[in-house]
Amino acid sequence: MALWDNPDVELLYDINGLAKDAPTWADRIMEYVGEYGIAVGLVALALWAWWGITRKRESRDEALSGFAGLIWAPVAALVALAVNIPIRGFVERPRPFLDHQGVEVLVQGKTDFSFVSDHATLTMAIAVGIFMVQRKPGLVAIALAVLEGFCRVYMGVHYPTDVIGGLALGTAVALLLAPVAMWALTPLVRAVAGNGRIETLLWAGGAAARSSAEGDDRSADGRSAGPREGATSRRSSGRDLAA
Repeated sequence: MALWDNPDVELLYDINGLAKDAPTWADRIMEYVGEYGIAVGLVALALWAWWGITRKRESRDEALSGFAGLIWAPVAALVALAVNIPIRGFVERPRPFLDHQGVEVLVQGKTDFSFVSDHATLTMAIAVGIFMVQRKPGLVAIALAVLEGFCRVYMGVHYPTDVIGGLALGTAVALLLAPVAMWALTPLVRAVAGNGRIETLLWAGGAAARSSAEGDDRSADGRSAGPREGATSRRSSGRDLAA
């Protein structure tokens, strides 16, 4: 067991030692990032992914399925945290600062068990969920989840293997349970999208399609052909003048 513990503890001291050498303001930034900043970043990335699926999906079904996947991201995080409860109780690993002297602790009050890291589990589950919906924001989210793990070790509240286990657990839950989650969430999203106002929040093409249909109806009735022709003429002349 010592052969396995030594590299883990040595890496803990190496990463946490950065906190000792850093100025106080840098430690405060890392503390904020590790406790709250990553979560705020994931919310922003989820909004980026939501914007992408509403604007770039070619069909309504694709957009609604994408939104269902986006809902699965935070749900996966909650499921992963629930799975971690018995794991923590079974392993019963104390926090590193309780077993090792000289660990710089930036956040006080962490008295529960250490393995696996809740923060690493939660952030990676959300990140993988976002990645399955939109690749670019998902890759950034995964990078933030890894940064979260680094921050937890830097802050002295977790071993490196705690965060590696959390990243693995979050990934496993988000990926393995995704088919069942999509089977349950997609019909629910489609039912909610039956409301026209809500649908515009989930698929931008819905509003565009309705506007186009209304425009075609007005043209067929001959009620708005004149103004539309006039507007076209003005735009054409404007382009000609610009040329």
